[in-house]
Amino acid sequence: MIVTDRILVLVALVLIILLGAVFIPLCSNSKEYTPATNEITRYTYEIVQTYPHDRNAFTQGLVFEDGILYEGTGLRGRSTIRKVVLETGEGLQLLELYGQFFGEGITIWKDRIIQLTWQSNTGFVYKKDTFELIDKFTYPTEGWGITHDGTHLIMSDGSSTIYFRDPESLQEIDRIEVFAGSGPVVRLNELEYVQGEIYANIWQTDYIARIDPKTGRVTGWINLTGLLKPEVLNQPVDVLNGIAYDSKNDRLFVTGKLWPTLFEIKLIPLN
Repeated sequence: MIVTDRILVLVALVLIILLGAVFIPLCSNSKEYTPATNEITRYTYEIVQTYPHDRNAFTQGLVFEDGILYEGTGLRGRSTIRKVVLETGEGLQLLELYGQFFGEGITIWKDRIIQLTWQSNTGFVYKKDTFELIDKFTYPTEGWGITHDGTHLIMSDGSSTIYFRDPESLQEIDRIEVFAGSGPVVRLNELEYVQGEIYANIWQTDYIARIDPKTGRVTGWINLTGLLKPEVLNQPVDVLNGIAYDSKNDRLFVTGKLWPTLFEIKLIPLN
């Protein structure tokens, strides 16, 4: 019995070695990728300038183009798209959305403004100069944020998925899953395309994720804690939401829902 037991043990060891030799190459060729912590750059900020912002604007989308701020706001019965003077906060043009729609993100594609709605599975297309409604389109998910990369519309729905849509047909043509480390990043909200990356507000946090649009990997975290002073936080304000980029002058703007201030900020890497 002792000899038999020893033989069985030796056989088992040989099998373990052989199986290990097969298993290790399979693992090394795995497509699963878990980035190390030091591969995600963390940023704080410096306030460059502040501008007045309408306290009644429940900001859902923000775009800066040709010196003008375009804003999409939400809440049923209060949803709008508007043109605003950055320096003064003065409204130049405003269109109210139909009562049953809850406005979400906006983007500008050529001479058009594209606006999402939250749970109505409906998007609207307007002439940029007159706000005249010229088209509608549908999507099967909720609508949260939208931007574009010069080729595709880029859309979020509150999950970890980002969708790419053809700007002419408005149909989905691709999608990516956003992740940091080995896990998904959810609650992706307002989006802005900045120098080859997607910036995304993470809903109900003070963070903006910088996302690689090819892989979905988070390459950086921007921590905007403390933008509003404590005395302002005691007033009726909602979460951080709204990112706009001035590509001509390399300026980054952020604000929030019902915030009295819009901020121009400079990012400062921490690692």
